[in-house]
Amino acid sequence: MKPEVLERIRAVKRASQVLRAGAWRAADAIDRVVLDAGERYRRRIVHTTECGTKFLLDLAQTTALHDGDGFLLDDGTIVAVIAKPEPLVEIAAGDGAATLARLAWHLGNRHTELQIAGDKLRVRRDHVLEEMLSGLGARLTPIEAPFEPERGAYKHGHGDGHGFRG
Repeated sequence: MKPEVLERIRAVKRASQVLRAGAWRAADAIDRVVLDAGERYRRRIVHTTECGTKFLLDLAQTTALHDGDGFLLDDGTIVAVIAKPEPLVEIAAGDGAATLARLAWHLGNRHTELQIAGDKLRVRRDHVLEEMLSGLGARLTPIEAPFEPERGAYKHGHGDGHGFRG
């Protein structure tokens, strides 16, 4: 390999540890990365911070990251993780929990990523799903918010059934 290529590889910072929100001081962050839900569920990828610093995320396993988490870089600095607002639809059921459970079942049956937000559900905007949900009696409200989908029960050694996210 050419010396200049090796030097560029060595110059890229590396993050192999996640600091969970509340376990570190946000004021200690030197920079931040703003990531959507898919970008916050990775094991290995190169990120570029808002100020232009590139670093390799290199975790032992795919990890769900949340707003306020931090990446501890190999030089001891911290980069804050900020959840990017996404176009979502908030789903409510007028007649209670049984209808909301039925709506969640229909979404799960379509392998749709889903966030539980109190007594409402959230999914990414999709006109086909929205039409189906309306037909099932859901009240829908379009919103822009960070998306924190449920990650599933099979997170230790079995995958999530949707392929590798490296």
